[in-house]
Amino acid sequence: MNWDQIEGKWTEFKGKARQKWGELTDDELDQVQGNREELAGKIQAKYGKTREEAKREIDEWADSV
Repeated sequence: MNWDQIEGKWTEFKGKARQKWGELTDDELDQVQGNREELAGKIQAKYGKTREEAKREIDEWADSV
């Protein structure tokens, strides 16, 4: 799915993101507000991934939703 679509409907996709990245809190997902870069930063911090790994994971997730 196109990231612009996800960003525009973040409240709908937030639950799916919560399922994928369960360590992220609802507050953190609210802060992201669909911003891909911010989501990558949160995933990077919580899961100890590189920025590129986090972005790749986000892209794979976006393609599957």
